[in-house]
Amino acid sequence: MATMHRMPSQIELYEEMSLLSSRMVDAARAGDWDNLLELEHGVATLRNSLMAGADDNNLPAVELARKRSLIQRILEDDAEVRRHTEPWMEHVRQYLGNSVRRRDVERAYAAGSGEPAAGNFGA
Repeated sequence: MATMHRMPSQIELYEEMSLLSSRMVDAARAGDWDNLLELEHGVATLRNSLMAGADDNNLPAVELARKRSLIQRILEDDAEVRRHTEPWMEHVRQYLGNSVRRRDVERAYAAGSGEPAAGNFGA
């Protein structure tokens, strides 16, 4: 006899999302960007499941309060993750911006000297 898998409830999805968001905070604090990205994909999958699911107009008051609490915790975790990732992202933006500027200067210098630009062999 085949077993039927029941769909997780909204509350179960929010609880799983909250667990993952808490783990995201730990990964961000540790600078474990690969794990953070993997966890974020898990959260996105859960979020998509919630968006595709039924609305919560008929949730009992206790479950609605639990949902609000979980959402608040997820938002707090998100703010903490951003506190750790935004400085790193700014560093990456500056690094990439400096690399682009350096490349542009090298190309401009090469164009002015009649020499082929680095990485631009005969093109």
